[in-house]
Amino acid sequence: MAEKNDHTLDKLREGILQFQRETYPARQAEYEYAATHPQKPHTLLITCADSRIDPEALTASSPGEIFVARNVGNMVPAYGEMMGGVSAVIEYAIDALQVSHAVVCGHTDCGAMKGILADAGSLDAMPTVKSWLRNADAAKRVASTVDDGPTSLKTMTEQNVLLQMQHLRTHPSVAGALARGALSISGWVYDIASGDVRIFDEAENKFVSVRDTATAPVNQEKLA
Repeated sequence: MAEKNDHTLDKLREGILQFQRETYPARQAEYEYAATHPQKPHTLLITCADSRIDPEALTASSPGEIFVARNVGNMVPAYGEMMGGVSAVIEYAIDALQVSHAVVCGHTDCGAMKGILADAGSLDAMPTVKSWLRNADAAKRVASTVDDGPTSLKTMTEQNVLLQMQHLRTHPSVAGALARGALSISGWVYDIASGDVRIFDEAENKFVSVRDTATAPVNQEKLA
């Protein structure tokens, strides 16, 4: 076990050295600016802890542009139900950093959504995770009415994003900023395989691909 851990640490060290050799020199001015100026992110992005998601790369963001909160299943507990890290991040982002936009971002092949759809006993060995995923109970109920037959992973993922957006609006800092017109909210589903992102369109009542709404041409071959 120790040898495996040492190998993993060696891999991380090599990654840091590669960052220092290649990535940092190319963006040195950005990092130096970020280190000497207070952060002013424009967006709070709440997404899953899944290791396949890279929020900064996905949004082509520079250091200091997005304030990221990650947890299992991109959950946002309704205000007052589970006061903790997620609630503190939201409050800080809205009241202290004054972000102008908040995103709840789900993704394809989400293990949390699979766990919710699986037999209830499948999470018994992880009681903390099981309790946490109850934040999606209402989404599971809605998803079961949307699909004819068994609930699909796609529907569950989408309904969970919509539910967590509702939960986000219950936080006083968010409610106040929305009332002042100082904040907007969107719900996303990121397709890991294709690189596409679908954003919920309230007028159409469905998730719409960014490719279909882009004002600039997108390289379809690269993303396909």
